[in-house]
Amino acid sequence: MERGSDKHSARMDDALAGEVDGLIRAGHDNRADWNSPEPSGEDQPDVDLVPDGTLSGGVPAGMTEQDVEQRSEIASYLGRVWPATTDQLVEVAEGNSAPDHVLERLRGLPAGRIFASMQEVWSSLSGGHVEAHRY
Repeated sequence: MERGSDKHSARMDDALAGEVDGLIRAGHDNRADWNSPEPSGEDQPDVDLVPDGTLSGGVPAGMTEQDVEQRSEIASYLGRVWPATTDQLVEVAEGNSAPDHVLERLRGLPAGRIFASMQEVWSSLSGGHVEAHRY
């Protein structure tokens, strides 16, 4: 008879392992702080992969970090509206309470053109600076 010092059942061990699975695979906690199995202590800084800067290397070729941020901000006010004309894009962004600088950029798009995706919108806004491909 084998006697171990296990305090949990096999089912409970699997459930506990699942709690830290994201931490192990991604290298950072992928849950909200209130639900984190390993939150930072009161006297400890928040966990960050690059505490003194921003991540680099994750930016597509031909784009800057600012380009990625601007494209993401515009996309967050458009949702899944494709295909859409310039007027439709502005209308959807206004309906989603987009800030003036986003609306201004969308109004600068060519009138009457139909855009099939955010990639086409960003290509038009940035003068063709888009990532070569997506995975």
